[in-house]
Amino acid sequence: MEHGDPNPTQIERRARSTSRYRFRSVSGRITVSLNHYLQARAHAGQRSFCALRHCHINKGKIDIFITLKTAHHVVWPNVVFFILVHLGSLYGIYLIFTKAKWQTLVFTYFMYIVSNTGMTAGVHRLWAHKAYKAKLPLKILLVLMSTIGFQGSVHQWVRDHRVHHKYSETDADPHNATRGFFFSHIGWLLMKKHPEVTAKGHDIDMSDLRADKLICLQKKYYYPLVLLLCFITPTVIPLLWGEEIWTAFFVAGILRYTFSLHTIFLVNSLAHMWGTKPYDKRMKPAETKSVSFLACGEGFHNYHHVFPWDYKAAEMGGYALNISRLFIDTMAKIGWAYDLKTVTEATLKRRIIRTGDGTHPSLLKENDSF
Repeated sequence: MEHGDPNPTQIERRARSTSRYRFRSVSGRITVSLNHYLQARAHAGQRSFCALRHCHINKGKIDIFITLKTAHHVVWPNVVFFILVHLGSLYGIYLIFTKAKWQTLVFTYFMYIVSNTGMTAGVHRLWAHKAYKAKLPLKILLVLMSTIGFQGSVHQWVRDHRVHHKYSETDADPHNATRGFFFSHIGWLLMKKHPEVTAKGHDIDMSDLRADKLICLQKKYYYPLVLLLCFITPTVIPLLWGEEIWTAFFVAGILRYTFSLHTIFLVNSLAHMWGTKPYDKRMKPAETKSVSFLACGEGFHNYHHVFPWDYKAAEMGGYALNISRLFIDTMAKIGWAYDLKTVTEATLKRRIIRTGDGTHPSLLKENDSF
């Protein structure tokens, strides 16, 4: 039998009494345990959903049909923070052309490469995907480098990224590209997570990072470390060559940080919307060379989503478009990085032929030969 517009309180009270109950959306595309639904609802607030449509009782089980809404619960502290750093960045651009010394500009570029490489070679390829292994000195170095980038602790970033790969382009994806460029670029940080992100995040295996004392230490002292490494250090070092303190702060600190953020954000937005798909035409991630250049090798995104465990995160481009690969290869030569994982040529070729969009250079060469 069916009941129109059931009382949500009654439904939830009955649902809590047994684990047999489940819920799904009206479209039938989303089916998760009701416990996750209730956890997510408690976290995000009931306004994340519209009213329950109806429930269907069948042999002691209840199917609760709801219409999911994407609620825009704005996180105002984040909004204010990003407004301030962007205004500071505009002032930093002005200082570049009026006051900043050339040594400060070189140092700013160096810090940008350091922080981005910490995120890409460290947090992304080492910890999120386990694409290679690293000895303790390299791990410490990468933790410090990534902290300069201030994009969340290693534990937080890896959890979100593993959810992103497992549920890419769905409501469980933290920066779901189907919700538009702005949302996938920066908007997802300006509002509360979709309830599905929270629910699925609880299922992600993070035992490897919870067992890592270095990662736990960074997580515990993350914000003091960010203050020291991301803002104070880039401000103090330029004083050595006579730079004014506020010029150093706004150029090497604020502007460098904001620019670095956007280069990484482009991987979530632009690289999921524009480019070729030589490895799998069925997915949104694409090969975007400009993003790879800016994000130290992360723009070959179609390849990465097909082969996320490859330490290079790309097949093409070489070191010029993949500084992170250069860094890892260098660390391997001195013995700090080892067990580098990559894709065999045979596996690569089979995938290109089976699911690619025909834009891979090897296929284009074959066509030209005819």
